[in-house]
Amino acid sequence: MKVTIKEWNAVATWRWDMPDDEVCGICRVQFDGTCPTCKFPGDDCSLLLGKCGHSFHMHCLMTWIQQESSKGLCPMCRQSMSLMSLHLSTSAKSGCRIRVEAKRR
Repeated sequence: MKVTIKEWNAVATWRWDMPDDEVCGICRVQFDGTCPTCKFPGDDCSLLLGKCGHSFHMHCLMTWIQQESSKGLCPMCRQSMSLMSLHLSTSAKSGCRIRVEAKRR
């Protein structure tokens, strides 16, 4: 018996490489969801992990850092905010480090 496939509808899913119960330390939304700024989850709003171990949506953290009261500190533990990017590509994790400094007036 010979079978011919006439149509194929593929379905895919993705998720960040984070524990299921992990939420953004600022907006408290799960990372598989969107931050309050974005309409769709994904590369447009990557995840950022601080050296202190706290995780945030990129837009949430950038909004936090722009506030004068943040003083360049982690919103969870108040340590100096140094980040490692968790932006994932299809081939490998990026290990670049970002130094975030607050603007002082």
